[in-house]
Amino acid sequence: MLTDPALLAVLGWQTLAIVCLGGFLGGMASGAAGFAYGMVASTIWLHAIDPLHMAMLVVSGGMIIQTRLVWRMRRSIDGKRLAPFVIAGLAGVPIGVALVVKTDPGAVRFWLALFLTTYGLYALLAPRLPRIEGGGKAADAVAGFLGGVGGGLAGLSGIAPAIWTQLRGWPKDMARGVFQPFIMVMHVATLLLIGAFAFDLFAVVLFIAVAPATLLGGWVGWMIYGKLSERQFQQMFAGMMVVSGVLLML
Repeated sequence: MLTDPALLAVLGWQTLAIVCLGGFLGGMASGAAGFAYGMVASTIWLHAIDPLHMAMLVVSGGMIIQTRLVWRMRRSIDGKRLAPFVIAGLAGVPIGVALVVKTDPGAVRFWLALFLTTYGLYALLAPRLPRIEGGGKAADAVAGFLGGVGGGLAGLSGIAPAIWTQLRGWPKDMARGVFQPFIMVMHVATLLLIGAFAFDLFAVVLFIAVAPATLLGGWVGWMIYGKLSERQFQQMFAGMMVVSGVLLML
C-alpha cells in the first residue's frame, strides 16, 4: 500500500521530482534525437533510484515515448534494414539483464560516462565523422547485439545502433527508421525479463509519475526535431552525449 512506511521512506517528494525531471528531459531528448531517453533520464535517475528499478523505469517510460515516435516515423521504417539489428539485439537482452543483477552500479556509471563523454567530444569536434560502408548486415547485427546488451543492462538499447547509423552515414530519417523501432522492441523484451526482478508497488508508482512528464517532453522534442538540419541533428546528438557523460560523473 502507499502508506507502507518502507515505501514512503524512499518515495518522498524529492524522489518524485527527480523522476519527473528525468522523464521530461529524457522525453524531450528522445523526441528530438529519437533515441536518447534512457541516456538522458538515467543520468538523473541514477542519483535517486537503484539500478534495477531505474532500468525498469527506462524501458517502461521509453516504451511510452517510442510507441508514439515510431508511429510518426513509420514511413521511414525498412524491415530488411531493421531485421539484423532486432534479431541480434534480442539475443543480447538476456545477457544485459543477467549483468544488471550482478554489476556494481558505480562501475556502470563510470564506464558509461567515460564512453559518452569521449565519443561525444570526438563527434562534436571532428569536422566529419568517418563513414563505414563495409561489413554489411553482419556489422549491423553486432551493433544490434551491443544495443540489446545495453538495453538489458540499463535500458540503454539505443546508444550503439544510433552511433552505428551515424557512422553508416544514413540520413536522419533513415537512421531513426532503424533505431527507434529497434529501441521499442528491446524495451518490450527487457521489460518482460527485468519485470521478474523489479516489478513491485514502488515500480508502479514511479511509472505513473513519469508517464505524463515523458509525453510532455516528447512533444517538445518533436517540435525541435522538425527544425533541425542534418548537420544540426549530428551536433545535437554529440552534445547530448557529452552532457550526459558529465552529469554521470557528478
